[in-house]
Amino acid sequence: MADATGSRRLSEPALLSMVWRDALFAHWPVSPDRIAETLPDRLSVDTHDGQAFLGIVPFVMEDISPRGVPVGLSFGELNLRTYVRGADGTPGVYFYNLDADDRVGVMLARSLFRLPYYRAEIEVERSGRRVHFQSRRVGDGEPAAFDATYGPTGEPFEAAPGSLPHFLTERYRFYTAGERSLFYGDIEHPPWPLSEGTVEIRENDLFRVNGFEEPTGEPLVHYAPRVDVTAGRVHRV
Repeated sequence: MADATGSRRLSEPALLSMVWRDALFAHWPVSPDRIAETLPDRLSVDTHDGQAFLGIVPFVMEDISPRGVPVGLSFGELNLRTYVRGADGTPGVYFYNLDADDRVGVMLARSLFRLPYYRAEIEVERSGRRVHFQSRRVGDGEPAAFDATYGPTGEPFEAAPGSLPHFLTERYRFYTAGERSLFYGDIEHPPWPLSEGTVEIRENDLFRVNGFEEPTGEPLVHYAPRVDVTAGRVHRV
């Protein structure tokens, strides 16, 4: 549920706390039928004005700390995702992949959150209002690379409920499929401080390695500088 500030509140004690920085949201419209083909049972495609979306979201996770353990891990992360509803109607995010530049973090995410994490070498450089993000998967999984420069072009705003930016970014539940089970986890954070943005993508293998054709047209782009996040434990659906 949300509090008076618009933050979504966890219904259980937080398991992790962290900071997400320099987030790019690049979204392309996709046929709902194409997305439905890829989803596990008990999840349905969530649409806005009848349209489904695929999103690429690179960002930096900082000060990742399990409850009561000040580890403070930090690393870059890159994901391809879509938007779904659970059997009870709860909206959420479904991840096709999450590539991250931290061996321990990948192991923890796989074991604690059952998420499809892959080890990657990621470099993030900031120059003024621009962020250069480069990722190359190493280890297991099909080789995948991503190379882009992005940043804000407008003033920060809070997405209005019912708007497309709100639909694409204000998600507080994720779903992930195990070998024979479906799992979900909840997160908590204030509303994203979004800005309209721009992106130059030089290399992008995420659609190909997840079985999608490369989308046509330019993406809808948003940028967010920072949000503080806490996460609860993962539950079996």
